[in-house]
Amino acid sequence: MKATDISDPEYFHRVVDCQYACPAHTAVPEYIRLIAAGRYADAYMLNWESNVFPGILGRTCDRPCEPACRRGRLDDAQDAVAICRLKRVAADHKGEISHRLPPAQRPDQKNGHCIALIGAGPASLTVARDLLPLGYEIHIFDDQKAGGGMMRSQIPAFRLPREVLVEEVDYILDLGAVCHFDQQVDSLKALLDHQPAYDAIFIGTGAPRGRDLSLPGRDEAAANIHIGIDWLSSVAFGHTDAIGRRVIVLGGGNTAMDCCRTSIRLGGTEVKVVVRSPFDEMKASPWEKEDSMREGIPILNNHVPKEFLLEQGRLSGVRFEKVEAHYDNGKRRLIPTGEPLVDIPCDEVLIAIGQDNAFPWIERDIGLEFGDWDMPVIDKKTYGTSHQRVFIGGDAALGPENIITAVAHGHQAAISIHHLCQGKAVTERLAPGVTLFSQRMGIHEWSYDSAVEIDERYAVPHEPTERALSNPKLEVELGFDATAGYAEAQRCLNCDVQTVFAPSLCIECDACVDICPTDCITFTAIDSGEEEDQLRASNKLTAKANNKDQPLYLADQLATGRFMVKDENICLHCGLCAERCPTAAWDMQRFLYHVTQAGESEQESAQALAVDAA
Repeated sequence: MKATDISDPEYFHRVVDCQYACPAHTAVPEYIRLIAAGRYADAYMLNWESNVFPGILGRTCDRPCEPACRRGRLDDAQDAVAICRLKRVAADHKGEISHRLPPAQRPDQKNGHCIALIGAGPASLTVARDLLPLGYEIHIFDDQKAGGGMMRSQIPAFRLPREVLVEEVDYILDLGAVCHFDQQVDSLKALLDHQPAYDAIFIGTGAPRGRDLSLPGRDEAAANIHIGIDWLSSVAFGHTDAIGRRVIVLGGGNTAMDCCRTSIRLGGTEVKVVVRSPFDEMKASPWEKEDSMREGIPILNNHVPKEFLLEQGRLSGVRFEKVEAHYDNGKRRLIPTGEPLVDIPCDEVLIAIGQDNAFPWIERDIGLEFGDWDMPVIDKKTYGTSHQRVFIGGDAALGPENIITAVAHGHQAAISIHHLCQGKAVTERLAPGVTLFSQRMGIHEWSYDSAVEIDERYAVPHEPTERALSNPKLEVELGFDATAGYAEAQRCLNCDVQTVFAPSLCIECDACVDICPTDCITFTAIDSGEEEDQLRASNKLTAKANNKDQPLYLADQLATGRFMVKDENICLHCGLCAERCPTAAWDMQRFLYHVTQAGESEQESAQALAVDAA
């Protein structure tokens, strides 16, 4: 084993689990501290720099950060910090921040390059947000009447109020974008041939085609069977305001949860979700399932649809076969149980079993290579295609994901477009900006609150169910108030404040080992040639280091020949080791990580970190 190179920018980034798991690498602990300090506008702007839509994502994010949260790995299995809902706290309490946004471009500020964005969803809007302040002329095309893409058409107002969506979309459009709304692009070749020419074209059209079911009775019952995403769009734009009394929603993802919850707001009194998979394997987020069940919607699992039933030529129900999951080398098979088929009566069916990309408007003779599943071949680093001027991001690039992933794609595509226009290599990327600086204010004083709170996760208040169901546009979750937001923020373990060890100062008194509440620190001999896996499996470590997703921090050899080994997985970043150490061999150092964006130099990336630190 070699001593850990803590100068590697990715080492401590990996230890900040929440930020590492976030596709946009939002500085989660930093903005949570700002919330705890009542600096809501600062917390909002820190989010806006990376994830672009703090108010929207504070309500709708898929939260990849929360399963990674260190708080969820404590011995008492506490729930993760409510990172997503704290983002909403910053948005709800930020006050006026428009003066902190880049100013709208004047004609004399343009740099002479013009970019076309197809689709006005989160990926395209992120590209616009990054390029507009650099002087680019941005033209956005979308077949909807306003910006937001599928955030507008697919997410119900009771989860995402329209005023929140409009506010954050307009922050970007007001930077000077030229909007071509209610205008569908039906030929990429025509856009490439447009004069004056677009220097680059970004495709952020999402995954707009909902999957269907080809079952007996489908065609005959078509009038009462709807594709889930199309039906949600129809509701969002006011074309649909009612549904039948008995509704079956087929599918187990978040779209299915939105469909069933919308149905009971539009008149459905017997709404059921029916899923092929076991409950724990549904694709819907746990909180989406909880919200649906809270509103009295049953979820029937392990039922495979076999036929749409008709009476007098009209849909009357769906026939299902009961199955059970069997696993062979990790692969799931759904095996019929042999029980009688189940008929569930209904008036209408919403099919929400997945979404596909659709590119009928992209000609196949323009130099754009297509691969598996008739998808354009995309470089996952640059989001470029085989056509030099065409870039693709968001769900359009790699299939249905989520808003925060689309934002991450948009940031990287913006860098590529900027480099293309500036004559640089599209593949060129600056290393992320990082910094480590001590939090020591005295022998036993730190510039942050290092206490580990024992509070369990605070519940977000909701509107009473009866009131929530009476108004399709009434937001169900009320969000944390300032008091609850502060209390939840205090649960954060400050994982970006790192325990940094200086072997030259250590006198090997083992005081840090004695004080450590999780036994994550060990001083031990390591045999020549001993590998990390061998050390983990040995009985040398004070506590078993079983989680290989987190590294072992190994310092240089000490005077006695022993080595300091710390298991990053179970460290609480509580600072007790640094407080107890008589020689200051341990220090608590805040680690900040900034992914460089389009147009930023290394110096500007460092300045961004300095602003964060302040």
